[in-house]
Amino acid sequence: MFRRVVRASKFRHVFGQALKNDQCYDDIRVSRVTWDSSFCAVNPKFVAIIIEASGGGAFLVLPLHKSGRIDKAYPTVCGHTGPVLDIDWCPHNDQVIASGSEDCTVMVWQIPENGLVTGLSEPVVVLEGHSKRVGIITWHPTARNVLLSAGCDNLVIIWNVGTGEAMIQLEDMHPDVIFSACWNRNGSLICTACKDKTIRVIDPRKEEIVGEKEKAHEGARPMRAIFLSDGNVFTTGFSRMSERQLALWNPQAMDEAISVHEMDTSNGVLLPFYDPDTSVVYLCGKGDSSIRYFEITDEAPFVHYLSTFTTKEPQRGMGYMPKRGLDVNKCEIARFYKLHERKCEPIIMTVPRKSDLFQDDLYPDTAGPDCAIEAEDWFEGRNGEPILISLKNGYVPGKNRDLKVVKKNILDNKLSKNAENTGTVNKSASSTPSIVSTAVSLSLLGGLCLGCMLETVTILCAYNSVNKVLLTEEYPVVGKIPNCHT
Repeated sequence: MFRRVVRASKFRHVFGQALKNDQCYDDIRVSRVTWDSSFCAVNPKFVAIIIEASGGGAFLVLPLHKSGRIDKAYPTVCGHTGPVLDIDWCPHNDQVIASGSEDCTVMVWQIPENGLVTGLSEPVVVLEGHSKRVGIITWHPTARNVLLSAGCDNLVIIWNVGTGEAMIQLEDMHPDVIFSACWNRNGSLICTACKDKTIRVIDPRKEEIVGEKEKAHEGARPMRAIFLSDGNVFTTGFSRMSERQLALWNPQAMDEAISVHEMDTSNGVLLPFYDPDTSVVYLCGKGDSSIRYFEITDEAPFVHYLSTFTTKEPQRGMGYMPKRGLDVNKCEIARFYKLHERKCEPIIMTVPRKSDLFQDDLYPDTAGPDCAIEAEDWFEGRNGEPILISLKNGYVPGKNRDLKVVKKNILDNKLSKNAENTGTVNKSASSTPSIVSTAVSLSLLGGLCLGCMLETVTILCAYNSVNKVLLTEEYPVVGKIPNCHT
């Protein structure tokens, strides 16, 4: 007689609990657009939800504490001219959020520290480069101001948000619609799932595919692919018989899957949410009323089923709170924001523990809000591992700095050439703001003000027609130029 040994795991007894009605967000018209994104993004300060809007696209941004019934007149972020398809909070600034839309644009927004008081229709920067709707938005995990977008034009663009430029365009890699895109732990690689049933692992800076698997899931329904912290790729999809599947792949050897599991015959797309600290994957099916969770380990069968949290209502979308936004005193290891038709319901996942002390085995050091490298460093080839923080005394949010966007002026090149041709600029003349000359023309070139919200530097240029030299001065915009943002 052999006695079956139950696998030891500290997450075997994780249980989910939906919060009471007074802690939910009520009377929200969740978007009905036919796109398989999560429709919700969460950080330790705000929850953002894509909503129905007439005459364009909009999403709500609510402070976490503003639960209860949401007034229909509550201000929204409403700058897009088409429905919003995807939103994502910046991991390094809890007040910056990016959105992609059917109007083919990506917009980056700065939310006031205490939330919206009036409607926000002016983004910090508009990123234009896609020719069809933009359905995927995801920030770089360790580099500041690096944003990836993927559209229905089968194009992946990586932006430097700080300058508003499209730095990398991955063309001709995807012959069909891109279903998902995900960065790895340090942001050196991305993995994508495409309608041609192929999973691709791409080095974006070299613009080359380093691994791919055709027919990773043979079903016609959409797939999802995410990176795990050990470098493996976790995918969800459908079999030829329309059974939902999950699989684990090694990017260095993608001929055969490490593990494949078949789940059920429901037709909702499985959205995976991964916690790199505990190696737990949560699967939320669109249209399902349950959240399944699995632990990923180094021992066969590698993907271990833990449990299922079930409610009565089906989910329209799902938001996932970063680890630093959880309550460590209650042994909370995950928090979801489940979207109903007219409501957003928080769901907390808890590991039962008797002790009230800090459980360091549940909360290893986790990725903090500080970026490891700047955008320019990453585009030049450097990588940075996430900067980790301890949650022992709880996460205390620091002061977020404003997002600064300095667009490069297309006239810069011409000006530099003219300066070289005309010789050295007269230092005594350029040292003072006023330029004395018999014929002087003044102009404002390339300044970016954004409504005097940012400490942007602009350039005052003057051409002295007598000495035939170009004089330049740099000034902070605010208070220096009357009506500069008009």
